[in-house]
Amino acid sequence: MSTENDWFGPDAATFGDRLAGAREAAGMTQSDLARRLGVKKSTIAAWENDLSEPRANRLSMMAGMVNVSIMWLLTGEGEGMDEPFDADKERPELAGVVAELRAIRGEMRASAERAARLEKKLRLMLEETK
Repeated sequence: MSTENDWFGPDAATFGDRLAGAREAAGMTQSDLARRLGVKKSTIAAWENDLSEPRANRLSMMAGMVNVSIMWLLTGEGEGMDEPFDADKERPELAGVVAELRAIRGEMRASAERAARLEKKLRLMLEETK
């Protein structure tokens, strides 16, 4: 795996991004993967859109089918795949846009975590008033 750009690393990609990239690299459609795993296509779409996560048994099967490690799917570390292309070499004018998108995704992830903490705190406060 490339450490220079770390396209699929934890700061640049989500579980869903890595799953979609590995599935496409394996030459499978969402329907193909769903059929092989015994789940609905909408389940694969939800995983790839980070709306839900697979259980451990499906995760293990999936990692084998797309030829990456479970750890790579979860964290971006370990045996996985390289970046899909080198944006700096292929289209230098896009490198700045890619960097800005990555920064925005990081900020969004931090905001989502902050919102989740506040929601939990609010739920606890509401439960105390019952």
